[in-house]
Amino acid sequence: KMELRVLADVGLLGLPNAGKSTLITAISNARPKIADYPFTTLHPNLGVVRAGPERSFVVADLPGLIEGAADGAGLGHLFLRHLQRTRLLLHVVDMAPFDGSDPVAQAKGIIKELRKYDESLYQKPRWFVLNKLDMVPLEERDAKVKDFIKRMRWKAPHFQVSALAREGLDPMVQAIYEHVASHKVQAPPEIDPRFDVAPVVVRSEEPIDD
Repeated sequence: KMELRVLADVGLLGLPNAGKSTLITAISNARPKIADYPFTTLHPNLGVVRAGPERSFVVADLPGLIEGAADGAGLGHLFLRHLQRTRLLLHVVDMAPFDGSDPVAQAKGIIKELRKYDESLYQKPRWFVLNKLDMVPLEERDAKVKDFIKRMRWKAPHFQVSALAREGLDPMVQAIYEHVASHKVQAPPEIDPRFDVAPVVVRSEEPIDD
């Protein structure tokens, strides 16, 4: 069986409507469809992120995951295998869901699906991007973030951002670049032997730095 698999340094994970498409638009040259309803993203979108002169990386935005994705629910499971070549996963979390749901429960659900689908993906470096914090009252933000980190027992990096307002993005981009650059010397991850893989070439008006 032959399939195309995207080549990206960084992959975005999250529920539908978590703000992944808005994030990739804010930090890269990608222009995916964005709308205020779930499942706007129906296929992977790639963007080149410029962190400075001769400093860049490629990020992939995948369709949102839902409960049962590892067993075939929704669209995200169709594209999870694209993440196997990434060096870093960014888990985008909606910190102000309109339905009043718990961001911690939502984040744990995504992690559960990721691990169920592929243990190697679960073991990849993964950072939290706590999005839509501009929708949280200023006086409540610190407590909300601290509660999230405590309940998740999170030790890895996390970033507080608003992709829509473009707040908090530059420190995140710089940290991502440093991580990607430091891991480029390592051998590529093992590829799922169930597939023969033909890489997708990312086309951009500007050259992508090595």
